[in-house]
Amino acid sequence: MTMMMLGVMILLLLAGFPMMMPLLAAAMMAFIVYMPDLSLQMVVQQMIGGVKPSALIAVPMFILAADIITRGHSADRLVDVVMRFMGHIRGGLAVSVTAACALFGAVCGSTQATVVAVGGAMRPRMLKAGYNDSFSIGLIVNAADLAYLIPPSIGMIIYGVISGTSISELFIAGLGPGLLIIVLFSLYCIWYAKRHNIPVEPRASWAERLVSIRRAVWPLGFPAIVVGGIYGGIFSPTEAAAVCVLYALLLEVVVFRSIKVRDIFDIALSTSAVTSVVFILIAAGAAFSWVLSYAQIPQQLIAAIGLDEAGPIMTLVAINIAFFIGCMFVDSVVVILILVPIFAPLIKAAGLDPVLVGVLITLQVAIGAATPPFGCNIFTAVAVFRRPFIDVIRGVPPFLLILLVVTVLLIAFPQIALLLRDLAFR
Repeated sequence: MTMMMLGVMILLLLAGFPMMMPLLAAAMMAFIVYMPDLSLQMVVQQMIGGVKPSALIAVPMFILAADIITRGHSADRLVDVVMRFMGHIRGGLAVSVTAACALFGAVCGSTQATVVAVGGAMRPRMLKAGYNDSFSIGLIVNAADLAYLIPPSIGMIIYGVISGTSISELFIAGLGPGLLIIVLFSLYCIWYAKRHNIPVEPRASWAERLVSIRRAVWPLGFPAIVVGGIYGGIFSPTEAAAVCVLYALLLEVVVFRSIKVRDIFDIALSTSAVTSVVFILIAAGAAFSWVLSYAQIPQQLIAAIGLDEAGPIMTLVAINIAFFIGCMFVDSVVVILILVPIFAPLIKAAGLDPVLVGVLITLQVAIGAATPPFGCNIFTAVAVFRRPFIDVIRGVPPFLLILLVVTVLLIAFPQIALLLRDLAFR
């Protein structure tokens, strides 16, 4: 049964079908061949059930908020305030890119939106300052991964819904690894700038810094709403997403006046197209996962590769390797939908904290977004910067190595992720 499902998926993918079709076709084929006594309505029920959790409402909300602020002035103001404080140190411009990606990720939760917004503003400045184009693009593409770890994170929302893990706990647990990545990326950027003798930017006066802070006060309200609102008990992650949309509209339409009311329809149309793809994938993945679980395929696969008696460390290593490889070739949502149910029995048997597992999975999803051959950030950069694929990926390896080091550190020292979670919820 497993080989048949895998064969159907591979054939349809090679034929050029979108990912939702292989998932549904494999599930339907297995259902018809191996479960003839069950009603076909079960598949439809599982698909509807897959998109039914109320927490998923946060996904289109955060996508819509990201679309609004990407077309507005928020990104430029966030980048400017970071540059005023960091631009004068050696490597400060590159460090500013990392910090700006973190701030913008805290606003939108989308890696691709971060590549567009921060990369569009900062890459020309880096080239003018003397940075190599491959280094500049590599930094932007990988620093955008911070949008997956620093709340809000669409990947964490989907993992939380599938695994039944608290999304609020996942959000706060992502802060520790996110801050660690910022520090390591910044240290590498400083070393790179010194090695290549990159000139420093002029030091901004305190008057200029205060002006930039004043201009960025409104955009900095986004992370305050998400983090402060959730952990202050004011609203849930789903409600925080809705508030973010309202805040983004008020900011860009009323305060900054960067978007006209007539533009909202086009923005909503763009969001609906992206959301439709995500939710169809989730529905198809739910049916696929149910067939896997009903046929006890996860238990069979785990026993076949000898992981049924693996300890916690070996289990974490296996999970990270599986997600790292999977996200190199397939969309991250699909990988989460397929692999989380497969590893769920193993995670429970090993006694692992599902929040720690969720952070590690989200990190691998983030890495996959910037890893050849099919990382979505890479293709976004190819389209936005109009550079060949080879030029875009040339600067990726050093940052990929740093992200893998962070993965190892998280496995060895789980408190990097769990300390803030324990302080907030234990």
